[in-house]
Amino acid sequence: MAVTDNARAEQMKHADAAAERYARTSAERQTIERQQDAGVEFPDSPEAIAVRAARLLDRHGVPAAAVVESIREEPLDAPAAYERILGLSKELQAWSFLPRGARAARTVARISVRENGRELPLGTGFLVSPRLLMTNHHVLSDAATAQQCFVEFDAQMTIDNTPGAPVRLEFDPGAFFVADEGLDFALVLVHPISDSQAPGEVFGWNRLSVQQGKLVIGEPVNVIGHPMGRLKEIAVRDNALQVRLDDFLHYKTDTEPGNSGSPVYNDQWEVVALHHSGVPKKDAQGRTLRKDGQVWQPGDGDDAIDWVSNEGVRISTILKHLATVPLDPTRRALLAEMGMDSGLQEGAAAPQPFPQPFLQPVSPQAVGVPSAVAHAGLSARRTAFGGGRHLVYLHGRSQQGKDPEQLRRDWTAGLNQGLTRAGITPIDPADTWFPYYGDRLTQVIRQHEAVPRSFEELAAVPVAEACAPAGPSRRTYEQLIAEAAGKSAMPREDRLATERFGGSVVGALQQQLSWLAAKTDLDEWVIATTLRDVAAYLDDPGVRDAVLDCVLETMPTSGEVVLVTHSLGTVVGMDLITRLSPELDLTLLVTAGSPLGLDTVYSRLLVGGPKRPERVAHWLNAWSPTDAVAIGCPLGDSWKGELTDLAVANARDRAHSIEEYLGHQEVADPIGRTISPA
Repeated sequence: MAVTDNARAEQMKHADAAAERYARTSAERQTIERQQDAGVEFPDSPEAIAVRAARLLDRHGVPAAAVVESIREEPLDAPAAYERILGLSKELQAWSFLPRGARAARTVARISVRENGRELPLGTGFLVSPRLLMTNHHVLSDAATAQQCFVEFDAQMTIDNTPGAPVRLEFDPGAFFVADEGLDFALVLVHPISDSQAPGEVFGWNRLSVQQGKLVIGEPVNVIGHPMGRLKEIAVRDNALQVRLDDFLHYKTDTEPGNSGSPVYNDQWEVVALHHSGVPKKDAQGRTLRKDGQVWQPGDGDDAIDWVSNEGVRISTILKHLATVPLDPTRRALLAEMGMDSGLQEGAAAPQPFPQPFLQPVSPQAVGVPSAVAHAGLSARRTAFGGGRHLVYLHGRSQQGKDPEQLRRDWTAGLNQGLTRAGITPIDPADTWFPYYGDRLTQVIRQHEAVPRSFEELAAVPVAEACAPAGPSRRTYEQLIAEAAGKSAMPREDRLATERFGGSVVGALQQQLSWLAAKTDLDEWVIATTLRDVAAYLDDPGVRDAVLDCVLETMPTSGEVVLVTHSLGTVVGMDLITRLSPELDLTLLVTAGSPLGLDTVYSRLLVGGPKRPERVAHWLNAWSPTDAVAIGCPLGDSWKGELTDLAVANARDRAHSIEEYLGHQEVADPIGRTISPA
């Protein structure tokens, strides 16, 4: 049978199975529809809504400032607050929604087959790692079929509304091919581009996650694909999840044949499902119906079918299946390139079940509240990098209550992306040091605070005031925001200079904070709380000593060290240099997303900056123009001594993310070459 005929037959078989599942869930769907008609926007379980809201806050899927502004109007219990958060995420899209969608779209490609001297469109696929592409089993049923096919990226209209020049690449199923008929997915290796670049390095790739919380019933979905083999098209937001099954999702959206193998995204452009079939309308005898109500015949064409819904295979189900497939080490390593969130790397965290609903009202600190038992830092294996070299990660603020092991994996996953792009062997998270001071920082700041304010009090004032520390560090906090706003070219106004924050007139500092947020597209709460903790660390000796003592509990005492620091961790790292064992050689210091370019910061450091410490052999400072915390960069303008400033283009929604920084080849390359020299 020809490849196209086989694909069509398999597609109709999956459509029939989807129709059966659709019929079995009719009672559940009717209940959901009645709830929606009654005004329930998200008719899902409280557990699902709670974990979805937590994921949105944790990943900045909705601005925290908007959340506080919304719920300050009235007291809400936890379930109502979570629903309010989901409502904001559904209706309020950041500017980054469109460019992130464009970035996701570049990962999507058209699959065609060479058959009888012709090239025929067969379906859609999308990159899920630098080298692996996912599509449906009914599109690529086996390695032999994949060998007959090719893939085209950028087969789309340009911004000038003219057809672009697609990039054609071949599959290499001999190197990697895994498929499953029941879950209707296939995963295949794509040959590198002519200059030996992995396709994901050029077109990007989707970071798949095995964790829950990516979508609830009633939320929109977005589908990007090549319907009927046409140039790339997108169905955006005029659709919604209807029913969630164990392995499948049912949703309404405009798709056509050729969309088989398309990614189904949520509004944060996370892949939630692999689109594989429409759901055809059936009569009482189980026969497929046409749009005119007549019984459909194979010769009528798929476009004549009355499609009532669509079905996608849940990404979490596919990832769990892939974790059980027996593969040799080489192919298992290719799977591991999908990243830590996929659950396919050795030692990756297992998917978490829905937690019990939170019992406390939502607050800006609702995600990542410190646990009762403080976590400890993690040492590297004694044999790591030959035993004489050490790679140390030093995290920033807002890590309280988090698992250091998971954080170490996340950092290493980001670094391994950059190392892979640089052609350097990835490293094992267990070979890295991870001093952890997240719980200690929060604990000691609270001890040094005045009487804590309730969430109702915080919500009643502007963000700049709500985040302001009590005591002597308040002035430093104000100076940090003002200096950062000035360095980001905020226009000076005479009236702003006369206003007093905390006095009878409140406005100057809030306007400066709002300017920073608008300039960088980083949330006001993120900027304000980061600078608040920097101020508390710099001005309170008790806070500084507690953090440094905590870090020193998990540090090597001899050998060569590569110290990779982020955010507040860059400030802590500079002070740490003055207290390191004299037996340690600091061969490379990496600062990422750092506020060290602000005079308010470097004038208060123990190293007495701004001058590169003599103990540091080489210094790399990575910064992104859209990162408000790094607004004082490049550091070469203010710091003396040998220093390499590296500007990188982070995604605006992840401008301050350490994984985003480490994923750049230019950042990872010197780390890899220093810690594992050839």
